[in-house]
Amino acid sequence: MSTSTLISSPQNPKVQLVRALMNQNKARQKHQAFVAEGVRLLEDGLKSEMPVKFILQKEIPSLRAEDFLSTVNPEQCEILAVEDQLFDSLSGTEHSQGVLAVFELKIFDLPEEPSFVVIPDQLRDPGNLGTILRSAEAAGAQAVILPPGNTDAFAPKVVRSGMGAHFRLPIQHLPWEFINHYIEDMAVFHADMAGEQTCWEADFTQPLALLIGGEAEGISPEGAALANFSVRIPMAGKTESLNAAVSASLLMFEVARQRSS
Repeated sequence: MSTSTLISSPQNPKVQLVRALMNQNKARQKHQAFVAEGVRLLEDGLKSEMPVKFILQKEIPSLRAEDFLSTVNPEQCEILAVEDQLFDSLSGTEHSQGVLAVFELKIFDLPEEPSFVVIPDQLRDPGNLGTILRSAEAAGAQAVILPPGNTDAFAPKVVRSGMGAHFRLPIQHLPWEFINHYIEDMAVFHADMAGEQTCWEADFTQPLALLIGGEAEGISPEGAALANFSVRIPMAGKTESLNAAVSASLLMFEVARQRSS
């Protein structure tokens, strides 16, 4: 590991870049970059095809972070030490491990012949979206496509909740016009607590797109026009509905179960 002079000024260009990327969607779009924080995410990121711009570490990082930093090839990226209080002002976590990185936003290509994609629709909560991305990658979805109205998939809380999915899964913000064309030959299942069939009855072995509406507003008019099936999750209790991320995860793994058998 190699570090340069300790950064102590909030006016340092790299510190200012990190702060902008942490807080502003426009900055992430302008610089085509995002921030990942914590050892686990950085390990995933450095193993991926996402180019890393630089790493910032606390003056006194955690032992876990020290162990990780000792394995980083200094030729792969620059590692810069930041005064502890200044680093804490950048960190998006309450108990930071003392290490974060700026990655170039490399957009992975969508599959040419998709058979399983996930479309969150009006997902505003970063934690829910991140969990959906994590489950999508784990369940074998080929891509997550985000129409207008969703929160930014590369915001810090989404990246944290995604637990590395951003480094392995095609995730793209796209207009409805493109989405309509891309999935025109696929069945589109809308998750709905009043769905016409249960997820156990639905045929998830065919090429499909799974449309997941936000908890507050459900799916958009554009999403409703696109869906040709509605599907529900059977529930034995009296709870009216499930959290959007929980519902999405159950449905995605039902897709995986049907296809594996």
